[in-house]
Amino acid sequence: MYAVIQSGGKQYRVAEGDQVAVELLGAGDGGADDLTFSPLLVVDGQEAVSGSALGTARVTARVIGTTKGPKVIGFTYRPKARGRRRWGHRQQYSLIEITGITRS
Repeated sequence: MYAVIQSGGKQYRVAEGDQVAVELLGAGDGGADDLTFSPLLVVDGQEAVSGSALGTARVTARVIGTTKGPKVIGFTYRPKARGRRRWGHRQQYSLIEITGITRS
């Protein structure tokens, strides 16, 4: 059984026991806070359920910690004006573990 959830404007295909890096959620680390997602799609064997047929389906997860994505380095250069600027960015993510998918 797997489900498709939405977090931070992105969709993720998850199954029970998966660890997924999603946009920073601001929830506590170490499993103190259980998160609940409303799935967009649940697939159980050969049967797929979506839309209003999902009813009270839920995906529960716990926050394991935070992690960082790859470093992105940018450089802008303006010729003849001595304009140079180097910048970098590293996105932070919340690492969550899917603890259960209920389809009731």
